[in-house]
Amino acid sequence: MQRTASSAKKTGQLLFRYRNQILTPNQRQKPCDVFINHRGIDTKKNVAGLLYDHLKRLGVSPFLDSKNMKPGDKLFEKIDVGIHQCKVAVAVFSPNYCKSHFCLHELALMMELKKKVVPIFCNVKPSELRVMDNRTCTSENLERFSRALEEAKYTVGLTFDTSTGDWSEFLTSASDAVMKNLVEVEGDRTYWRRHKFSSS
Repeated sequence: MQRTASSAKKTGQLLFRYRNQILTPNQRQKPCDVFINHRGIDTKKNVAGLLYDHLKRLGVSPFLDSKNMKPGDKLFEKIDVGIHQCKVAVAVFSPNYCKSHFCLHELALMMELKKKVVPIFCNVKPSELRVMDNRTCTSENLERFSRALEEAKYTVGLTFDTSTGDWSEFLTSASDAVMKNLVEVEGDRTYWRRHKFSSS
C-alpha cells in the first residue's frame, strides 16, 4: 500500500513539473483537472470530499461543487464549465445517485464530451443503478441519462463499501487511478517513460 501511495505522489510531482516546463503562466491557471460527480447527501462528507482533499495534496486541481462554488453562482453554468474544462472525471455512484437530475445531467455531459471517466461504485452495485422516470424529465433527457449510465456501468472502475472498506487503501487506489488517467490524457508518454513512470 505504501508503494502505491508513493507512486501516486511521484506521478503528481512529475505532472506538476512537466506542466511548468511546457505551459505559459496563463495556461497554468486552468481551474479544473478532475471533475468529481457525486450525490451530495450520500458522499459529499466522505468519499467525494476526502478524494478532493487527497487530490489537492497531490498537486491536482479537482472540482467539487461545495469547494469550488460560492453563493450566487449559477449551478448549471458553473458545473458545465467545470466539466468542459476537466481532463478526467470521477463519477461516484451511490444509492441515491439516480434520484438526482443534477448527477445524471453531469454524467450525460461527461460522456457526450468523451471525457475519461473513472467510476466509483460506493455502497451500490452497477446492476442496481437505473434511471427512474419520475415524470419531471423530458423523454430526450431520459434517453441521455440512460445511455450515459449504461456506458458508465460498463467502464472499469472501483468499488467501495464505506462501512467495511479500508479508507486509506481506497483513497490511495482512487487517487492512483485518477493520476494515471491524467497522465494518459495529457499525453507525451515518452516523457513519462524517461522518468521511469510505469502505468502498470
